[in-house]
Amino acid sequence: MDIHLSQLLDLEGDASELLQQPAVEVMASVDDNRGELPMRPANVVMQLDRLGSFHQFRLSFMRTLVRRMIAEKWSIERTRFDLDSDGYGTVVYQVDALHRRYSFVLFSNYLDDSLRNDRVIANQWDLTMALCEGSVDCQQLQQLRSNIPKQEAGRVDSRVLVLSRANKSARNFNYVVDQLAQGEQPDVDKIAEVGYLYRTTAAYGSGKLGMADWDKVRSIHRDFARPFAAEMFTCFMLRHFSLQQVDFLAEQRAPSKAVGLDDGIKRFFGIGNSTGLGMAPFLINHPKLINQWVEVRETALATVMRDGQSSPAKHQQLRIYVCRVRQHLAEIVTEDALQNASNKLVHAELLEVLTWLDCVVPALNDWQQLTDYASKNWRVETQELINSLLIELYPALVDVLENQMDTDERYDCVPEMPLSELLESIRGAYDWALQVDFSEPVQQGIFWYRSEDKMEPRLGQTDVDEGADRQMQLVVARSVSECYRALNAYVDEYPNDDVARFLLRQPQYRGIVCRIQTMAPLRYGEIRENLAHSEVLPIHLLRCKLSFFGVSKFDPRSRLWVRNTMFQGAPLISDFQSSDAQTLADGWQFPVKPFR
Repeated sequence: MDIHLSQLLDLEGDASELLQQPAVEVMASVDDNRGELPMRPANVVMQLDRLGSFHQFRLSFMRTLVRRMIAEKWSIERTRFDLDSDGYGTVVYQVDALHRRYSFVLFSNYLDDSLRNDRVIANQWDLTMALCEGSVDCQQLQQLRSNIPKQEAGRVDSRVLVLSRANKSARNFNYVVDQLAQGEQPDVDKIAEVGYLYRTTAAYGSGKLGMADWDKVRSIHRDFARPFAAEMFTCFMLRHFSLQQVDFLAEQRAPSKAVGLDDGIKRFFGIGNSTGLGMAPFLINHPKLINQWVEVRETALATVMRDGQSSPAKHQQLRIYVCRVRQHLAEIVTEDALQNASNKLVHAELLEVLTWLDCVVPALNDWQQLTDYASKNWRVETQELINSLLIELYPALVDVLENQMDTDERYDCVPEMPLSELLESIRGAYDWALQVDFSEPVQQGIFWYRSEDKMEPRLGQTDVDEGADRQMQLVVARSVSECYRALNAYVDEYPNDDVARFLLRQPQYRGIVCRIQTMAPLRYGEIRENLAHSEVLPIHLLRCKLSFFGVSKFDPRSRLWVRNTMFQGAPLISDFQSSDAQTLADGWQFPVKPFR
């Protein structure tokens, strides 16, 4: 069944004014008036296979960025477009956001096909780019031109917010230019096989290579004061340039015959991305931030479950969304057999969702009936897709959480805490870690390390590969278990001591003790999985983080890395001032082929 964007029902209500208190405080204020939110427990949510089943949702970073740009009427104009007939040169866009002006600077260079490499170790790219504060003068532009194409080998100053690079799609780029030059639109079916003209291989920010650090960005550049907002905007601008470049090249090639790319097809193009193990440590090393992201998502879902009024209009809207997701899944092209099988199973189960709705809707009092049935009868990925769609139905209830994705990431160490209290915290919050028997070889079958020659995280096989003595400290369950045993032995000898005295005698446990003290009161920060288990699937970590970014169309290349698409289906900059801009901003989740 084909679903066109114009067929979607309008979402009800406008977003309320964004709140500034943390998500936990938002929940507390709501609870005072309408009863406790039905939050799902961590032992359900923080399982690795469930986290790896998350999909983009209404509060994902790309989604909120697009709505913000449209609502605040950002102006994005091309001020320099010095490309030669082959598309190489310098481009500058002026970005006037609500609070400040920025410049997006891009350098397009010739790259031989044999040198095109998407790995982190690459040192040449088709495109390199930077998002800068303010306007860029000739002196700064020359400085950027000398450094941006070098990426990690170059240096920039704190006027730069983000540094990125990208390579052409070998399958799509030249094909699209050729079609436009012949006066023809490209075949949508062929585009769907890839979904982008360029793929980015990195987007650096937060103080790397001399750039503005996060404290500066969120305090001074309020337009990007949400996690990864500047990085996501850089990818959005890369997409914008890619669409302008193919139009330009087609016209250069055949001025009298070329046509511009159709707007519907333009929206169907996104930006490609490949994500590997380098992203996995982030979820372990930033537990407070991950807690906040998941807390916001679960708060949105719980608010819908409690306050989302069921109605015939909402039932129909959900049906349309389910049909769209089925089409989206059917259009995903992947060579991964397991992902193909999973997509087909979820596609079939979503048909069962439609059948269930037909049978139950007349007696459907609340959405809990649907989620309860889903948890008993359908796959975890189907369950989480349903949750994403339920959040989508009620923008007026959930959009107040948009600004709650950031948090203070400092650890709160309490040296005066009695050791008996610390042990009780471990037994309460880390019972899942204590249940792992690390004497079993399978529980320590792998180790994480950083490759010296590639500078990328890797997985080694214990007792086979060298380097276990220099492994990355990512196995929280093992660290907690070791600390717990040491604490029990210590308390046997010094029952009345506190944390400070314990750490003075055994300082090697300072890091994990501070983590336990910080994270024990929080609901969702720790991923409840032994990451040293022989059969662990790191791809679940990657998909979890990418879902909060807002990517779609996952295409695993192994259990260690995954291809995906960013901003596919999103509005164009030319849509920002259109009469249906809000509809376009709300309706690009789970992109599907446009009608032709």
